[in-house]
Amino acid sequence: MTAPTRLRAEHLSEAMGLTTTVPRLSWTPPAGTTAQTAYRITAGNGWDTGKVEAGTCSGIRYSGPALGSRERFEWRVRTWNTDEHGTETTSDWSEPMPVELGLLHTADWTAQWIGPDEPEIPSPGERPGYALTKTFTLPAAPHRARAYATANGIYELFINGHRVGDQQLTPGSTSYNTTLQVQAYDVTGLLRDGSNTIRGVLTDGWYRGTFGYTRDADMYGTHTAFLAQLELESAAGKQVIGTDSSWMVSATEILGADLMAGQRVDFSTADGGSPPQPGNSGTGACAPKPHHAVVRPGSFAALTGPLAPPTRVTQELAPVRITRLANGNQVVDFGQNIHGWVRLMKLGVPGESVTLEYGEWLGEDGDVTRDHLRPLDFRTPGAFREAGQVDTVIAAGAEGEVFEPRHSTHGFQFVSVQGLEEDLQPADITGCLVRTDLERIGTFHCSDERLNKLHDIVEWSFRGNSCEVPTDCPQREKAGWTGDWQLFVPTAAYLYDVTGFSRKWLRDVRADQWDNGVIANISPSPGPAVTSTEFMGFTNGSGGWGDAVVMVPWEIYVASGDAGILAENWEAMQRWLRFVRTTAETQRHAARAAARPVPAPHEQYLWDTGFHFGEWMEPAGPEPDLFAARTADHGIVATAYYRHTTHLMARIAAVLALDAEAAELAELSHRIRHAWETEYLNSLGRVTPASQANCVRALAFELVTPGHRPAVTTQLTGLVQEAGTHLGTGFLATPYLLPVLADNGELDLAYQLLMQDSEPSWLTMVDRGATTMWELWNGIDANGTPHQSLNHYSKGAVVSFLHRYTAGLRQAPGSAGWEHIIIEPRPGAGLTSASTSHHGPRGLIGVQWTVSGGAALEGIQDGDVLTLTATIPAGTTAEVRLPGEPAAVVGPGHHTFLAGTGADTAQPQLMRSTL
Repeated sequence: MTAPTRLRAEHLSEAMGLTTTVPRLSWTPPAGTTAQTAYRITAGNGWDTGKVEAGTCSGIRYSGPALGSRERFEWRVRTWNTDEHGTETTSDWSEPMPVELGLLHTADWTAQWIGPDEPEIPSPGERPGYALTKTFTLPAAPHRARAYATANGIYELFINGHRVGDQQLTPGSTSYNTTLQVQAYDVTGLLRDGSNTIRGVLTDGWYRGTFGYTRDADMYGTHTAFLAQLELESAAGKQVIGTDSSWMVSATEILGADLMAGQRVDFSTADGGSPPQPGNSGTGACAPKPHHAVVRPGSFAALTGPLAPPTRVTQELAPVRITRLANGNQVVDFGQNIHGWVRLMKLGVPGESVTLEYGEWLGEDGDVTRDHLRPLDFRTPGAFREAGQVDTVIAAGAEGEVFEPRHSTHGFQFVSVQGLEEDLQPADITGCLVRTDLERIGTFHCSDERLNKLHDIVEWSFRGNSCEVPTDCPQREKAGWTGDWQLFVPTAAYLYDVTGFSRKWLRDVRADQWDNGVIANISPSPGPAVTSTEFMGFTNGSGGWGDAVVMVPWEIYVASGDAGILAENWEAMQRWLRFVRTTAETQRHAARAAARPVPAPHEQYLWDTGFHFGEWMEPAGPEPDLFAARTADHGIVATAYYRHTTHLMARIAAVLALDAEAAELAELSHRIRHAWETEYLNSLGRVTPASQANCVRALAFELVTPGHRPAVTTQLTGLVQEAGTHLGTGFLATPYLLPVLADNGELDLAYQLLMQDSEPSWLTMVDRGATTMWELWNGIDANGTPHQSLNHYSKGAVVSFLHRYTAGLRQAPGSAGWEHIIIEPRPGAGLTSASTSHHGPRGLIGVQWTVSGGAALEGIQDGDVLTLTATIPAGTTAEVRLPGEPAAVVGPGHHTFLAGTGADTAQPQLMRSTL
């Protein structure tokens, strides 16, 4: 018998600095068991649950001695389990998991917010980094030491010249006006008796740096600030050292740091981390004199611990080629589009500047191009803003000098190194992938290498857009767009554990919600007071974007089984729905009012006014016009999401045992569905206005009654064929296109679209050398010219079709946390094998099938035979559907089935089952 594994607290494998006093615990049951029947948890602080008769392995609330600030406990678990014969056995004890709380109360802080005195603040993108330093003496080395730190800006913490921890871009991206994360570090090993120096390096970051498509600056404030508290315990007693006006502020080698523009470093201005002395201006000719820190006003109420894993350098890439151009520039190709920065080991002649331009593609001259990443300037029609993504470094010539710009990030595959006379070797430069350190839990592979490549580039696109928050792109915007995440979160939750990651983001979504219930397009943001009054504020509250506050929690619940995420967001969901419902009931689109002065009864359920993005970027559609969209009629899209949101909220209310609300919402959803069908289905049962996207939504969101589904399916297939068997869906409908076709009798057409290799198509990206998903279907056109972002994951939601249909693994209707699953491979496009795996809350689920020719087996005709193997974890049931009826239902273990591939074959044969 093995032990439980994958212990988690609040969905985190590292629970350091939590600020919840009742953490929820979970584990994966031991492999090779059928079901858990009981568990026992013990902890070092005396907590002992005793034997608890329950099959639950997640959401177990801590119930030991009351927890306060700084308290730590290590817990472990053992379980009682049954095998395939019904025999109960006891597992070994798991490995222990530590959980440590941070500072819970304002009174826990003696430190003060401090910052540099800036009589004149440089322009955005040109602001330097500052060092805030304190030297102190310890009578003895501590046996326990903790550092708690955060910033209005980005900070790095150093003790005695050593960088503290491996987290990057701390304190992370949140809606700072309401939420500011504090990192807690065990720094015991970095301190010594005698003199010690603690140093924080502070730059603008998200707090006041330029951000997003519009390059807004000073979004949260005009002055950066730093807060740190060092708490020490030694034989000499306890000691607390916190930031205050006694700390010294000095210049650093960072002349400028901005998340969008880049980072400029001059190592000749570096002080090497030594304590600054008043009056000593350092080695840099323009370095300001060290001065005492200024105490700044700052919030303690907004401070909180982590909900998501930390951001780290999770992978390092070596160049695949380095090319010296005729102009002297050296172009480094990492072979993969990523998010992060480079580590440059060869810096050139001391005193001379080396420039690094980061980009996703090369121009006709062979050098990096960034023109396609320049955002429009909405305030100046026809004008474009700078693309940014440029670092510079000046070497001092010190031994071991390395340039790693950790206060800016970029989206890139290529780097143009300019001004460096020496030839770069692969060992001289490394690409660093920077993202939230999410655990991978899903895989896919099949017999077609182009589909494997497609899956690979989708994964890479998510890796590049999962830094702190789910972003739309890692170069031009770096913004947490709601619409992008609601489309991709089902795919992401299959491939990675994004539960804590999504909880963190949703906390900001709630904080950014307007008083009238509108959900901001982007979170984190400075909050409703800013987003509701800014120049482009009218674009907030769109159907398909605001609905993320309902759709994302639902998908995380389905993936994890954690209903807590539904409860956390229920009030925000209700506020959003009230906004939508009020708008629908009190407003009519002008064109509809002109055509029908007296509204029809169903019109109170049409959401047809206000700004909506609509389907957005349909391949043959018009160019997006945000200003025209303010008055356009996007009711066919918005009302579809109104129906879908109420339908989901009815199900959510049922999960939360809110029976009256569930019934009311179900009735409202039914009325909206009827209104949509009345307004947008003509007498022939066809969707009007006709488009692939509108037909897809009609089927995916069950907007039409069962009797009308065949006609809408026929309409959709006709539209696809009229387009030359090409997709015509845009942003919102594309994830649903192939599943809708497969579920409505058009599996072959779904595979034809999947395998289409002329534009627009997914495989066009593969064939044209994409390493991440593109924003546009012609991100690289036939001439090799790039257009807009080459790293947008939304179109990559198509790979869920590979998991759920090609490999054949999905959850059963009504299941959450992968308790009940359906295994139903639906091969096509000549595929001869496929496999997928997913590590759900109860353990690893695996499906693998192959098709091969063979002699007739009992009950199976001559011809191809499909052999399927399935791995089912403890506490899980699987319905296996292979050609023929009826389905087979199996429990935990390893199972092998054989079936013919024809539709008229007999029941699939269960060949063997083992634990």
